[in-house]
Formats: sequence, C-alpha cells, structure tokens
Amino acid sequence: MKPATAAIHGHAVMADATGATVVPVYQTVSYAYGTAEELADVFAGSAPGYVYTRMANPTTAALEARLTELENGIGGIATASGMAAIATVALGLLKAGDEIIAGAGLFGGTISLFKNVLGRFGIKTKLTCAAEADDVARAVTDRTRLILVETISNPGMEVPDLRALAGIAERANVPLVVDNTVTTPVLVRPGDFGAAIVVHSTSKFVNGHGTAMGGAIIDTGRFDWAGGPFEDIAARSEKGGRLALLSHLRNGTGRDLGGCAAPMNSHLMLQGLETLSLRMVRHCENARALALLLRDHPAVRRVDYPGLDDSPYRSRTVEQFGGRGGALLTLGLGSQERAFRFINALRLARNVANIGDAKTLVIHLASTIFREFDVETRMRMGVNADTVRVSVGIEDIDDIKGDFECALTKL
Repeated sequence: MKPATAAIHGHAVMADATGATVVPVYQTVSYAYGTAEELADVFAGSAPGYVYTRMANPTTAALEARLTELENGIGGIATASGMAAIATVALGLLKAGDEIIAGAGLFGGTISLFKNVLGRFGIKTKLTCAAEADDVARAVTDRTRLILVETISNPGMEVPDLRALAGIAERANVPLVVDNTVTTPVLVRPGDFGAAIVVHSTSKFVNGHGTAMGGAIIDTGRFDWAGGPFEDIAARSEKGGRLALLSHLRNGTGRDLGGCAAPMNSHLMLQGLETLSLRMVRHCENARALALLLRDHPAVRRVDYPGLDDSPYRSRTVEQFGGRGGALLTLGLGSQERAFRFINALRLARNVANIGDAKTLVIHLASTIFREFDVETRMRMGVNADTVRVSVGIEDIDDIKGDFECALTKL
C-alpha cells in the first residue's frame, strides 16, 4: 500500500466479533489466563500472548505494526514519549566508556539526555555538524557505538546527507539512528537511505492535535546485530535473528525502564495517523508560503527554512523529502525584546512548547526550552537571543500570513 493508505489500513485489521472499524482501546494493565501452565508458557516465550501492558498491549501493538509498515521496517516498539524512545535505544546499546556522535543542532532535550544523564554513567557525546558528513567521519573512534541525527534538526534547520552518514556508520560497524519526528514517513523513510533505527516523538505530527504523548522505535533491518559490537544483542540473535534488537529492548531495557505507551494514547496516535498524509502536505505548503513572506519582510533579519530555493539544504530536501521542507522554520528578529514583542502581538498562533499541532505554534527558544544551555552551546544549536521557532499549522494560509504581518507591524 502507498503511505496514505497504509496510514489508515496498514496492519491494523484485528479480529473483533462486533465488526468495529476502529482498533479497540484495551484499557487494561494485565491479562488473565485459564491455567498456570498457559501463563507460564507466555512468560517463557513458548506461546503467544499478553501478560502486562508495560511490555505489550493489543492497541499499542496495532500502532507499532502500522508505524513499522510506514517506515518499511521489520518491527517496532511504542513508548511513552519521544524522549523515552531515545533513552530506551541509548541505554539498550551503550555502556560506560562508549561514545555517541550527535548533531549539534538536535532538539535540546536529546542533548540534555546525552550530556546530563548518560554523561553521569561514563558515556561520552560528541556534538558535530550533522550536515557535514566529513565532520561526523572525523569524530568516529573505536569507542563510537551510535550516530544520531534528525532528518531536519530542531531547531537548527540543518538537513544531513542521510546516505553519506549511513555509509560512515556502516564502515564503523555502528547503527545510524535517525529521528524522523519532523518529517514523518510521509516525507522520508530514513531506512531507505541506510538508517538502522528510526525514532519518533509521536506526540508531534503523528498525533497532530496535541492530545497525547508518545514515541516509537523502528528497526529497519539494515544493521547486522549478530555481527555488531553489542555482545548482549548478538547473543540474542542466535534465537531472535534479525529481531534481536527489538527482543533486547522489549524484554530487557524497555521493559525495565518502564517507558511504555498508554493504550488510550496509542489509540489517539492511530487516529492521528489516518490524516497524517493530508496534514503533512498542508503543513509543508503553508510553511513554505510563510517562509517566503518572512524572508522578504523588512522587520525580519533572517529566516531558516530548508524548503526555500536559496536554502543551502535545498538539494537534499529535494533528494530526501521530495522537495518538501517540513513544517518548522525559525526567524531572527534582531533582539530578544523584539522577539517577545512579536510573540505577544500574535493572535492566531499559540505561544506553546510543542510542534506538530494542527494549529500554528510559536516559541522563543533561548528563554524557554534551551534556557539551561550556555550562550555558546545555544549558538551551536542554532538558537540566538532573537530566534523564534514556528511550527506552521494547517489553517488557511491567508489567516496565518495576516496574523504574522500584523504582529510584525508592532516592531
């Protein structure tokens, strides 16, 4: 099936005596069995079944299957949030002394996890310019165990060459992990360019309405876990084969961390997926139109949007995303004071710490999400004192433009 169809029908047809056309919400913690032997067999893995929603749930399983099909993967795990997905992957792969290579323009929460949490356990993170494959290659050492980038860095607006980074990861015999939150599988499937693992914050565009938290991990099947440097996962491959990583995470790290998806949230993600293809097209069209308006406005000092023809990442946007630049853009207004005045003057756009909503959202990054980082680090992330991030919604573009034009007159 094509993505727009798979988002509605993919792997979600479940046997139901009522004939319900929507995946039921299995709002339960545990599952009863008739005999002690039956439950013991499920725990042992010799019989299929559900035992506890922290490990698996039928509603969540439907979401996992549908996301896996959309990403053209071999299997997936839904989590409580995007950060839970990244933490589960990182803690499932890494140990003290290992190194991560990450894009410097990543979402601040990811960098905070790597620096402030994993760093306490002796795991080192090297921040590089993900858009420059040579910089990433130079950072590789014999301790590198993971390379992580975003398809479009949030908020750096950089677009990495996924195929080049996959080649670097392959030569180093480590997995390339790609966060596909901003673009979603509607615009790109990172596995098609060689990524080993795809992660999502499904709270954003997949959900689409700001109603539920969630995340996902998809194994694309492009990394040989039996031959990699991860001994515990390689041992699982003797029984689990290509699904060794997913077995390791579902029955080990993910289970023990407890970052499971809530069944009702999985239901809301499934609902969001049904309109994802339509929404992403509208998001991208609106974002490009707004970026063009802002680029030529005298009150705006700069606009970063990879979908603009003069963007340094335009060719990669065409090659990897079919020419669509996503829904995020950043603009510089000259000072924090002007940025605050602009945000306060908006009436349609909401001042919110989120992205991917049907509504247009704005936020001043340096004073909010990135306030814990020093000025030098923020600048490496693409966050200046005057930077405003915009998540462009699906409203009528004339109304979005009117709101922004009116607010800019207040400067």
